[in-house]
Amino acid sequence: MRTQIISIAGKSNSGKTTLLEKLISELKNRGYKIGSVKHTHDGFDFDKKGKDSWRHKKAGAAASLVITDTKIALVKEDTRSHLEKMETFLGDTDLILAEGFKKQPLKKIEIFRIDSDHKEPMCLEDPDLIAFVTDSAFRPQVPVFGLNDVQEIASFIEKNYLTP
Repeated sequence: MRTQIISIAGKSNSGKTTLLEKLISELKNRGYKIGSVKHTHDGFDFDKKGKDSWRHKKAGAAASLVITDTKIALVKEDTRSHLEKMETFLGDTDLILAEGFKKQPLKKIEIFRIDSDHKEPMCLEDPDLIAFVTDSAFRPQVPVFGLNDVQEIASFIEKNYLTP
């Protein structure tokens, strides 16, 4: 069975990261192994200039793996789709929670806050919208949760996407 992927979508400063942190913690406490993915722009480079792994890549290595006793970091050119990358590198987890990826064909939980600069949610017409987290009056035709309903959101995910 393929690992399920759920995207936490929302506009900038809507609370995606905070919700993701709380969901990861809650689901981990329930015994699940959760992978996470954060979308960023191509110009982003976490391999610091001058460090050995950066020098290896600059010299022409197709991939560079940094290893410690408990962690790995891989820097590799990879032009496959976002979904293929998630499945390849996080396929050994029970669930992948992704932050962003609003245009990808992924199940989505949108977070929308009324105190943000945004007037309307962005995924109301998205057929992949599975839940909506808000403090607004918007009520799409999916389960709606409050901003602090982390246990209820985790139970929704567990029942629908983690339990065989």
